Amino acid sequence: MKRTLMSIAFALVAALTVAGCGSDTDSNGSTGSTESSDAQFNDADVTFAQSMIPHHEQAVEMATMAQERASSTEVKQLADKIAAAQGPEIDTMTGWLEDWGQEVSSDSMSGMDHSGSDMSGMMSDDDMESLGTATGAEFDQMFLTMMIEHHTGAIEMAKTEQQDGENPDAIALAEKIEADQTAEIAQMEDLLGS
Repeated sequence: MKRTLMSIAFALVAALTVAGCGSDTDSNGSTGSTESSDAQFNDADVTFAQSMIPHHEQAVEMATMAQERASSTEVKQLADKIAAAQGPEIDTMTGWLEDWGQEVSSDSMSGMDHSGSDMSGMMSDDDMESLGTATGAEFDQMFLTMMIEHHTGAIEMAKTEQQDGENPDAIALAEKIEADQTAEIAQMEDLLGS
């Protein structure tokens, strides 16, 4: 009898241990270990990554133009800084979407008409074409003005993620984007004023 009770108790402990190691379903119905922050995401996190990737891609495209067309060393240095920050962030967000089993935007949005885009701060194809044909001081002025608008849109998207998102890594990136781009807007406003 004592041996039977011990066997039952052992089996019960083993069953509870195995059950505790299983995966849980989150609020989205996604399964994954509750210990993994990668499994914690909601629609706001997905929208943030899917929208911010093409937004960043356009900023990188604008920054690349600055290397050939800007006359100001400060504008070129700022463009380098923007590309250096946003390129790796694109890779990070792409990785999240892949991990979450969500659609990743196709290659760069170059060549697509952005004028109908509902993403705040996106330049239209006409804007990008005008920027791409400008040079020197004219380019610097256009680049700074457009990038301020672009960054303002990214900050709005980042604030929405901080308010509505669930994934801790995505929220942390949104906080970083808001801080970095707010500082860059101040720098660009100074450059425009000089």
